[in-house]
This record gives sequence, C-alpha cells and structure tokens, in this order.
Amino acid sequence: MSVRLVIFDCDGTLVDSEELGTSVLVEMAAELGLVLPLRETNRLFRGWQLDRCVAQIGQWLGRAPPEDFIPQVRARTERVFRERLRPVPGAPDVVRALRVPMCVASSGPREKIELSLTLTGLLPYFENRIFSGYELATWKPDPGLFLHAAQALRVPPAQCAVVEDSLVGVQAGVAAGMRVFAYQPEHTDPQIPQGVSILRRLEELLPALDQPGA
Repeated sequence: MSVRLVIFDCDGTLVDSEELGTSVLVEMAAELGLVLPLRETNRLFRGWQLDRCVAQIGQWLGRAPPEDFIPQVRARTERVFRERLRPVPGAPDVVRALRVPMCVASSGPREKIELSLTLTGLLPYFENRIFSGYELATWKPDPGLFLHAAQALRVPPAQCAVVEDSLVGVQAGVAAGMRVFAYQPEHTDPQIPQGVSILRRLEELLPALDQPGA
C-alpha cells in the first residue's frame, strides 16, 4: 500500500541529540560517584524515556538519585542543546522534499521536542503534528503512540511509514503494523527485526518512498 503519512522519531532521527543527552546523564551520574562509559550507555539508553534511564542509574548506584535529579538533568540538557544541538545530517533536506504529510511521535515531553525542533530549524514542518509519549503515558516499544498519531491524522496504520533510530522505536512501529525504516548510520543493531528497511543516510528514505531526491 502507498504511504500516506511519515511518522518521525525526534531524538537521533531528526535531531542529533542522543549522545548529547546521554553525556549529561553520564556527567551527573559521575557527580554521584557512578562512572559510566558514554558510548555503551548511549547505546543502552537510546530511545528510552528519561524516567527509565534514571531508574537504571539508581539500580547501578544501589540507591535512588536525589529528588531533584530529573529536573536538574532537564535543565542541564537544555543548556547543552542550546549550545550544541544540530539536525541529523540530511534531515532538513528530507523534510523539505517529502510530498506526503508527516508528524513527530517521540517518547520525550512536548517541551523538549519543540525546543529541539526549534533549535534545528525543523519546527515549521511539524507544527500541530507533534505527539508526545508523556501526554499519552505510553512509551515505545508499546505501539500506542504511533497508533494514536495515525488515528489523529486519519491514516490507517498500514499506510504509515515510521522512521526510527532506536530498537524500541523500531519495535513499536512493527507492533503498530506500519512500514518501518531504521536509521542506522554506522552499524545495524542485530536485534532489528527482519523486514525493516535500513537507512544509512536519511536521504535514502526518499527513493524508498518512490519520491525524487531532495
């Protein structure tokens, strides 16, 4: 079936934020006495909501982080994003070239999604079409967020394409019965299910959807 809606993840798919955000968590964990390797931690946390990441840090620490840990993480992350956040290579060209409706469905809170898209110049392409897991209390790999986005925009799941960088996001798209593209610029996660299309560059999405290049 032809694709009538493209659903993008935000972090790591449209904006190059995953390692920036994880670096804040690693830095703050170190202040509590827990030393974590950045790349391995980023690989594990990719696609997780912040609450789950902090719960995992608490398990490694053997105690709960301070009560203000999450607000402090969010504040520090915002400062880092304002200084260093960039779009994923190719993302501006892809969203400009797409000829079908698109939206963002992210496990992050709306404020973070909108800030990220604003800082990278992508917000105008997604205004009024942003869906947050925090507003629905559902997070990937549960397919609920993607199914809600499709329902809200009145497109059957089978006619939606999901573009994701994380395993949990890919799993959510598959569970939703949507066509799934995994953005894996360096190495393909061995747990990516069969039948999922791999993108090394975001621009590869356009010919895959039978569209002209950007």
